[in-house]
Amino acid sequence: MSSELRLKKLRGSGGYVMATVTDEQQMKGNLGGPDLFLAPIGRLDTDKITKHFCNTCEKEFEGPPKIEFENPNEEVAENLILAERGQYICNSCNASIAEYRDFKKQDEAGEVGVAKPLEPQVQSTQPEIKQQVSEPQTTPEPTVTQPGSSTSVTSIEGKPVFDENANKLGTAKQVGIDSTQSMVLVITKEDGTEGSIPWSSIKKIGEVVLLGKPEVATQPGKCSSCGFVNKEGSKFCEDCGNKI
Repeated sequence: MSSELRLKKLRGSGGYVMATVTDEQQMKGNLGGPDLFLAPIGRLDTDKITKHFCNTCEKEFEGPPKIEFENPNEEVAENLILAERGQYICNSCNASIAEYRDFKKQDEAGEVGVAKPLEPQVQSTQPEIKQQVSEPQTTPEPTVTQPGSSTSVTSIEGKPVFDENANKLGTAKQVGIDSTQSMVLVITKEDGTEGSIPWSSIKKIGEVVLLGKPEVATQPGKCSSCGFVNKEGSKFCEDCGNKI
């Protein structure tokens, strides 16, 4: 593979940077569309960044933005460590141009295992719930992956969402209900469009929302492709035609 550096525009949620990147970095930043994104690449050397644009200032600046980061080395799942988290910050107004998370495997040849237990973030429905993230939570039943109809979810909006391979999918927006009355997480994707994720796919909610393989649906006749609930004994989905 060529190691030639190329000048590219790398987008973030609050702007973009112009930087020279390698082929490997371009592959990381390519999420399938025409644009390249900064978050999957992580921290770039400042001498590789020639310009940055801030959406808040609505202005392009010469040179790199500020880059602030920390190394929590937090184990978010078996064989998966949150090694670094940081953000690119506008030099003029201090607005965030892009955020990133860098995950590492303890055993590169091994698979990512079960996520750490969920932090308690579900409580019974109340008119208003206010709680600082730094305060300990003592909710006796913190099973977030199977919420009941009388529960509400707090402190999830704005959290970055990563899949089981540590690829950033977008940012959590809100919790919703799909056509089958199943709970979903609505996210804003990296390209700015909106999408939804089955709640059963969420394995951990902490500094980030970490996904895993969704639980196998046990409801008879429920289509694994679109979620439509068919008559028990159906061999094909009446909605999408997928084999059940």
